[in-house]
Parts: sequence; C-alpha cells; structure tokens
Amino acid sequence: MRFPIKELTILTALALAAPAAFAGGHGGDGDAAKGEKTFKKCKACHQVGEGAKSKSGPVLNNLFGRAAGSVEGFKYSKSMIAAGEAGLVWDAALIQEFIEDPNAFLKEYLDDGKAKSKMTLKLKKDADRANVVAYLATFSEMPEAESAD
Repeated sequence: MRFPIKELTILTALALAAPAAFAGGHGGDGDAAKGEKTFKKCKACHQVGEGAKSKSGPVLNNLFGRAAGSVEGFKYSKSMIAAGEAGLVWDAALIQEFIEDPNAFLKEYLDDGKAKSKMTLKLKKDADRANVVAYLATFSEMPEAESAD
C-alpha cells in the first residue's frame, strides 16, 4: 500500500505526538514554562521538586494518578478526604477544574453544599490552569511503557 507524502507526514506527526498527548492524562495542552511563572502564585502554600515539603498545602510531586487527600502527614479538609475516599484520583482535567474554584469543585464532586477546601486561590483563566497543569506534570512520574521482552 502506498501513501501520498502529505498523508504519511500527517500520520508520522500524529504517531510522534500521541505518547505525549495520552500519557496518563499528564500535561494536557499547556505550556510548562508559562506554568512555572504562574505557579509562583501557588508557592506560598505548595512546593514541588526534590526536597519539597508540605506547607499550608500538600506537596504536589506525583500529583497525577494520586488519590485526593492522600499525602502522608498533611492535614486535609474533611471534604478533601471524603473526595479521595469517594474515588477522586487526580488527572489533568480534574486538576484544572479544581484549581478554577476548589470549593465549588468539591461541592459538586461530593454533592454536598457544605463541602470546603482549604485552598483559597482560584485560577480563573483557562490558559493559566492549563499551563500550571503542564508544569505540575513535569514533577509527576510518567507511567512506564510496557517492554516487548
């Protein structure tokens, strides 16, 4: 079977982009470099990277695929613990939704009008949220590809 050059180029580009786009929901379509700048707003409460420690917010290393409310030693709100117990596991889309309005997210997720998060910062701009998620993805271990052994 012969493919015209144009279609072959498109197929090759898609094949090369697919692992990054679908690797466990990591990163999404944001810009990690821009996200690093936006994350400065988050640093008052959260740390990432080697040697990161929980402050008034939990460490955000390996956030993707982690159950909500599960960082050992961090004191979460009752609502965040309940969300984790109800099955909330963080992925790019859920993180973006959460950081837009943490309290509204938990109220909807738990179907509880009294649910609250300790997090007060809200990132209202879509681009800021996507960029922060892309930045946080750089601190999350990517799932290992299965070997062909």
